[in-house]
Amino acid sequence: MSSLALVGALVVPPAAATSTSLESTFDKVLRSDTKAQRPATGAPVSIMPVQSWPSNSGSRSYDSGLEAQIAQLANGAQGRIGVAAVDLGTGRSLSVLGNQPFPMASTSKIAIVATFLNGVDQGRYSLTTRYALKMPVPSAKYSSAVAPVRAGATLSALELIDRAIIHSDNHATDALLAAVGGPSAVNQWVRNSAGLSGFRLDRDIATLVRDDGQYDPARTIDPRDSATPLAMVQLLTGVYQGRWLSQSSNAVLLSAMERCVTGRYRLRALLPSDARILHKTGTLSNTSSDVGIINTPDGRAIAVAVYVTGQGGKSGRDARIASIARAIYDGYQVEASSFRRTASR
Repeated sequence: MSSLALVGALVVPPAAATSTSLESTFDKVLRSDTKAQRPATGAPVSIMPVQSWPSNSGSRSYDSGLEAQIAQLANGAQGRIGVAAVDLGTGRSLSVLGNQPFPMASTSKIAIVATFLNGVDQGRYSLTTRYALKMPVPSAKYSSAVAPVRAGATLSALELIDRAIIHSDNHATDALLAAVGGPSAVNQWVRNSAGLSGFRLDRDIATLVRDDGQYDPARTIDPRDSATPLAMVQLLTGVYQGRWLSQSSNAVLLSAMERCVTGRYRLRALLPSDARILHKTGTLSNTSSDVGIINTPDGRAIAVAVYVTGQGGKSGRDARIASIARAIYDGYQVEASSFRRTASR
């Protein structure tokens, strides 16, 4: 298949294919009375219809042909899609709904692990310390502000990090999250240490999964447990460039991201086999995502975040992520080649 054909192609996995991930996937149809469902406890949540979000109002002219092409691929007719990317060599960036919040789902695990590793760097934790997995105890949706869990097997922090990032293990992630002090500790690290806005973690993974499906992310914006694509790309960039963690801690996180086994049909699906990808996927009800760093064979690095809702189901969302990733890859490749020719004159 030619490069041009790949840009517009949508990869749809075989219907019989199953995920090898421990990540929970949710493709259930939302009940018609979801708007009436409310959490039993906790502060009120301000849910906003997509049409009311400021970045959705008015028309927008895109800065380049590549950005316009990505906007076309990210057409929101079947569900909103947010994209952000930056070529870390040239600083060339693009954004489509980049300032709009999207459900992070398991992409938040990058920030959770980074927060723990920051504590390792400060001497508060150790990679060899053992922590108990957090195993969910059955409970009714919205019956409590925090879903009940019990202690499971104990694993070293390094084993928990690998499980959380490579296999998207929710129980391992919640063990790390509890160790650092919960969602507020992650928010504090993201905002104060990393200096980022547009990121918000509210619940542990057990609660997030139990209460998933209350609002349709294709039609409404729930600010809880959300990030903007631009904020996620900033987080990826800072981690990759070693801005906030020690060299050894950075290596732990990036190595796990490179070994991530989830998202076979997402970022990596249409990319050349010699492209090296460090990434983390996310999946919840009616939303799928993949964020990470794409290393090109000529030594460049591209930070990418793609958040997709709707699209008729998981296979449609995966296909949209794949086509957008390939278009970004090819577009930056053309720009890099043009830059090299200009510089050599």
